[in-house]
This record gives sequence, structure tokens and C-alpha cells, in this order.
Amino acid sequence: MTTVLLVDDQPLQRLGFRMLLESQDDMSVVGEAANGTEAIRMAAHLHPDVALMDIRMPGMDGIDATRRIVAAGDRTRVLILTTFDLDEYAYEGLRAGASGFLVKDALPEELLAGIRAVASGDAVVAPGLTRRLLDAYVHHLPPTPGAPAAPDPRLARLTDREREILTVIGQGWTNTEIAERFHLAESTVKTHVGRILAKTGARDRVQAVILAYDTRLVSPS
Repeated sequence: MTTVLLVDDQPLQRLGFRMLLESQDDMSVVGEAANGTEAIRMAAHLHPDVALMDIRMPGMDGIDATRRIVAAGDRTRVLILTTFDLDEYAYEGLRAGASGFLVKDALPEELLAGIRAVASGDAVVAPGLTRRLLDAYVHHLPPTPGAPAAPDPRLARLTDREREILTVIGQGWTNTEIAERFHLAESTVKTHVGRILAKTGARDRVQAVILAYDTRLVSPS
């Protein structure tokens, strides 16, 4: 059973999410919070699998709440929700440690699939949307266009093949595409991805994409 904490300052919005989630046999809403402060307190007390986190809320917003929930090192993973798919705050939310990003008007099946993906340890941001999001707000990164990637300790332990795979992950490639390009079994690609996450300290695939941009393995298109 996937347990979910709803974080949104709109009661009707929370009600709609609750009705959708509780219509599923494998999901349970364990709490509701109207702001970031409540979300942190309830996450620490309830230990939900997923916090479905709005960004814009009075008081502490969803970005600070995400950062603190992730920093606590508990089991809770955060799925960011926002009104616009290129909301500048969503970029900061992902950098704060969120495991996914969806727009509020996503189809019900997309939202449910996203929650399940995040709960299982995967990322829910589609590769194309990840690239658009990062490209649009790449000005948050150090202004070194055209410069080679500076040495970064997070990359030091990677093999040449792992660095290649991290680069194409940053370009939005799926495991299937990586397997075809490098003539590898998909299970081998999954092993490489797991090692990349472990060696770099990236929490999931979304964080690996951000790492690829931060270290200039990938440049904005």
C-alpha cells in the first residue's frame, strides 16, 4: 500500500486528490497539510511514502518544505505539483531533492502513475519535460558557456562508460535508447545507472539529470 501526504493550501484541491487516490486499491491518504510547515511536521510523524507537494502556499512554500523533508533522510519522497509545466519554482523544487514534477491538470492516470513511480524509487518527470525545464532555467547554473566541464568530485569515481551514460541520461535518453546506442543489454544499463546514482549520491534519475547539467556534461539546447 502506497501512503500519500497531500500538501496544498486549497481544500477543494486536496479533496479532489483524496477522492482520486482513495479510489485505488493500492493507495491511502494518511494526512493533509495546507502549508510547508505542516507538511514537514506531518511527514516526520506519519512517514508517508510520497508527499504530493504544491509549490505556492502561504508561509513556508513547497520548495523549502521539500528541501527539509529530503534533508531529514526519512523514507518520504516528494512529487512536485504546479500550475504551469515551466514554473520557475519547479526547477528549484527538483534541485531541492524532489523525485518528480507534474502539472496539476495532468490526467488522473498520469498522476497515479507518477505517484507509483516515485514510491517505487523511480523518477516521474518525462525526459523531454526535464530538458525543457532545465534549459529554460539554465541561468541558475554558473555562466561558463563553451567552457569544458570543470573537475567535479561527484564525477571522479565514474568509469568512462558510466560518464558516457550519465551524459546521455542528461540528454533525456531512456534505458532502452541507451541500450540500443551502446549495444548493451537493458539489464546492464540498469546496473550502470544504479552505480552512477550510488557513486554520485544522486537520489534518482531526475537528480542525475541535474548533476549532468551542473557539471556541464550536458549543455542547454
